[in-house]
Amino acid sequence: MDTRTIEGVPLFQSLNETERAVLSGRFVVRHHPRNAVVINEGDETNSLYVIVEGRVKVYLTDEHGKEVILNTQGPGEYFGEVSLLDDRPRSASVATLADSKFAVLTKQAFIDCLRENPDIALQIIRGLTERLRGLSENVRSLALMDVYGRVARLLQDAAVTCDGARVIDEKLTYADIAARIGASPKMVGRVMQELKKGGYLRKAGRKLVIEKSFPSSW
Repeated sequence: MDTRTIEGVPLFQSLNETERAVLSGRFVVRHHPRNAVVINEGDETNSLYVIVEGRVKVYLTDEHGKEVILNTQGPGEYFGEVSLLDDRPRSASVATLADSKFAVLTKQAFIDCLRENPDIALQIIRGLTERLRGLSENVRSLALMDVYGRVARLLQDAAVTCDGARVIDEKLTYADIAARIGASPKMVGRVMQELKKGGYLRKAGRKLVIEKSFPSSW
């Protein structure tokens, strides 16, 4: 596999060119159509997935079948990294939101690579540490922020800079946002409408444009 596939992945950014070349040779490529379940919560699978093309949602399902979306991810992002380090079942499900292409690293291929190239281990541990810090911030957000704060943070995290503007290209319904921040669609709708009325947020076709910095509180 081309080393450029993992070059921009945060987990591997500390690797030098030689280390990336060694590791990229252990990946295999897999394709999944839209709405395919890649991982089921409770599965015993043990592979890391890097998203090359497409988009996925990471979610939990309760005993009544209700989904809680933890995150959505796109090209350059990854999931399943914890399975490389332990033997426990998957803690969440992952399904494709579009036709997707993945670079996949199995646990055995990962272990073999580390045995032959022990210096890579420290660099990957650093990448995993950064991931854990990000998860801690998500927990802090859910615990300490009100609904407005959580909506604002999600929108800011989803936005990318395009021609000098902050644009959210991902299609987000009120239900999508509510599932990801632990709120009701009705409350999310109120916040979104107030942001639009205040001139902070504008709809442009299927995209959302952040016109100016959100207030610190509402």
